[in-house]
Amino acid sequence: MSRRALQVLVIGKGAREHALAWQLSRARSVKHVFVFPGNAGTHEVAASNGTAGISAFEGASSSEYHDLAKRAKDIGIGLVVVGPDDDVVNGIEESFRKVGVSCFAPSREAAELEGSKVSAKEFMNKFGIPTAHHGSFDNLEAASAYVRHVFTDKDHRIVIKADGLAAGKGVVLPETPEEALEDLRSIMSDGKFSTAGSSVVIEEYMDGYEISILTFSDGKTFFSLPPGQDHKRILEGNKGPNTGGMGVYSPVPMVTPDVLQKIDEVILKPTFDALAKEGELPIMFRFNSAVNSPPRPSFLWPAVHWSHGHQIGP
Repeated sequence: MSRRALQVLVIGKGAREHALAWQLSRARSVKHVFVFPGNAGTHEVAASNGTAGISAFEGASSSEYHDLAKRAKDIGIGLVVVGPDDDVVNGIEESFRKVGVSCFAPSREAAELEGSKVSAKEFMNKFGIPTAHHGSFDNLEAASAYVRHVFTDKDHRIVIKADGLAAGKGVVLPETPEEALEDLRSIMSDGKFSTAGSSVVIEEYMDGYEISILTFSDGKTFFSLPPGQDHKRILEGNKGPNTGGMGVYSPVPMVTPDVLQKIDEVILKPTFDALAKEGELPIMFRFNSAVNSPPRPSFLWPAVHWSHGHQIGP
């Protein structure tokens, strides 16, 4: 690819998309970066020595995916990078694919692995990938009966997860059976997480530390970045509810080479082998794993991006 030939569109308006746009603007093959809808920090950043300019993406007749795709095609966008989970799960990739614009995002079907915790658990069960013991429910009465059966004392705690996307906040950690039943009512009956909570996963509470790893694959081999540790609960000592993330640090001191090797062997390789059998070609995959002591990694939940790849250079 010639220098400064590629025009890139970044979908999203948060700090993540700001960082993506800035980093993409530094690639030698990128001519210009557009952001939609963007924010005050992503609009009208002039090109400078060694970087492309960044500006708002304008001219689409609406914010509907097919109109964005048509406008992108018309102005010669060569690559679309999608940030928000909702857009991925709602099938934005298909609209760009139909007009022949490369889009770094999974298909609607492939994104189900991230968009539905029930589907993700079914995938793990199908292919023998270790995860927490769990039950999946779309009925409040059945879910409540399950809680009464498994949450018998403080040594048998549970975690309740809304099935769909809830901005990283759809997981609750009740301290008592009574709290668990109230949480279920709030999620499944009162709509605490809107339609994301119409179904839930109830799983065993795993006592250990949690890590996240970004892994890239060409469908045959995979490569992981150093692990990070996300901190999602507010208040000192993790006493508050979950958020979308309070901060992450890396490296994680307790993750030894032996732990990473075990994660490769029992989670990552089986997962990529399973995805190949399902006919999907992932190029980026983030997994959250709980590691017990002694180390016994278990898959908590995935976040995925699929594409057919597009080299943008360093």
